[in-house]
Amino acid sequence: MQRKKTKKIKIGNVFIGGNEPILIQSMLDKPFDNIESNIKQAQELEKAGCQILRVAVPDLQAVKVINILKRSVKIPIVADIHFDYNIAIESIHAGADKIRINPGNIEKNNLLKIANICSQKNIPIRIGINSGSVNKKFLEKYDNTADAMVASAKEIIDLFENFGFDKIIVSLKSSDIYNTIAAYEKMSKICDYPMHIGITESGTENYGIIKSCVGIGSLLTRGIGDTIRVSLSANHVKEIEVGYQILKSLGMLNCVEVISCPTCGRCTLDVKQLALEIENFTRNIRKKLKIAVMGCPVNGPGEARDADFAITGAHGTGLIFRKGKIIKRVPQNKLLEELKKLIFEL
Repeated sequence: MQRKKTKKIKIGNVFIGGNEPILIQSMLDKPFDNIESNIKQAQELEKAGCQILRVAVPDLQAVKVINILKRSVKIPIVADIHFDYNIAIESIHAGADKIRINPGNIEKNNLLKIANICSQKNIPIRIGINSGSVNKKFLEKYDNTADAMVASAKEIIDLFENFGFDKIIVSLKSSDIYNTIAAYEKMSKICDYPMHIGITESGTENYGIIKSCVGIGSLLTRGIGDTIRVSLSANHVKEIEVGYQILKSLGMLNCVEVISCPTCGRCTLDVKQLALEIENFTRNIRKKLKIAVMGCPVNGPGEARDADFAITGAHGTGLIFRKGKIIKRVPQNKLLEELKKLIFEL
């Protein structure tokens, strides 16, 4: 899979696009007037690995949250703006690192006023198109939602480019996976701006995770996506955890991947427990490694060929593989201990 190379854009102390790593985002969900709750959630998300944090700014009173968050966390803060361009301008002055607008809700002249201030401050704008708020004129013109979303985004991109502003990020989210994928694929062919991807309003934790993994994963395998958000009706720390798992499963992170068999009647190892312990042990290792935990000799040797390390066992004996070759035979109850030693040595 070859990732599309997009324009590289700075957001606060990070970059997105170009050859930069794919970053994981989330959003605060606390009332803006509850300052302590916002600070606490922002710090929890940062600790969990959130790399860009968005906050809704519904009115001018809420702008003060931005400055407070800037002093509370180190990650970039994005102001989410609807309807009133003045709130966007005040958010910029308060220290927002990026402005997210829904262009269907703001007049073009006012969009240019936002772009003008962003240009002066070297701040990017995310053109955030959601299927639920696409300008009606595009819905009436096009037969499908994906085309309407793309046309809506393209109109604002052209407006900004004609004005001389090109610090643009684009998102085209729908709660429908097919519409989302179609919109991003079409958009990716006509512009080189970084893409923030996700399935909006994906649902509650269990269903939303599955839906997001399918949608985000499908786009990433097509080389589309520079930042991601897993949108869940759940604790937002879970959004970060799932985001990392998506990137990890696609080999897009420097981390350890533990694969394990689902077990069957042939299984002679406690695969479930071993895999969990190895996962916990290697959680903070920032190196690409693949470790296979297999329950029997049937598929074990085959999986071992593709893994940096693999363990399997039969009849009380454990085998440790390195790049497909057996390097140790140990009692099964010593497998974990010996594997840890080898990982430490590496």
